[in-house]
Amino acid sequence: MTGRVTAVSSNPSYSFSKPRRASVTLLAGLGVEGDVHAGRTIRHQFRMTYEPDLPNLRQVHLMHEELFDELALKGYSVAPGDLGENITTRGIDLLSLPTGALLHLGEHAVVEVTGLRNPCSKINDFRTGLLGEVFALDPVSGDFTFKSGIMAVVRTGGPVCPQDTVQVELPPGPHRPLERV
Repeated sequence: MTGRVTAVSSNPSYSFSKPRRASVTLLAGLGVEGDVHAGRTIRHQFRMTYEPDLPNLRQVHLMHEELFDELALKGYSVAPGDLGENITTRGIDLLSLPTGALLHLGEHAVVEVTGLRNPCSKINDFRTGLLGEVFALDPVSGDFTFKSGIMAVVRTGGPVCPQDTVQVELPPGPHRPLERV
């Protein structure tokens, strides 16, 4: 699978959305340089209150731009960075990747997929009713599909820019499906 980066975003302070940037730099074992969520241990406000010393499996948030197309058909205007993601992609089915997949971003950076983003109620503060659109309920199994992107850790640092290629390297099988992290 090959896709491309369509936007990159970061924010040095806690806020729901992240401003778009011309480029970001990924730092091995930390995340996006200068982003509030970068660090070896958990950096998400809510989880820091009860799990501050656990490894940060949410160093980089990636989201597929195709979700914005889907949301636009339902009347929601959402742009890259609006939902707090660091890297927006097109052409990769991020949600179907297995745990441990490697994403090669541009010439140097590599991230390892750790799981699904667990969407929170702040999404409704951004756009009323949007939280219900980033979940899908399977009527047969009763399982939820979380559509608000994936999380990753940085294995190899480097710059990432819009228009960079994204190449997927699958881990050896059997593959484990993504779970919320």
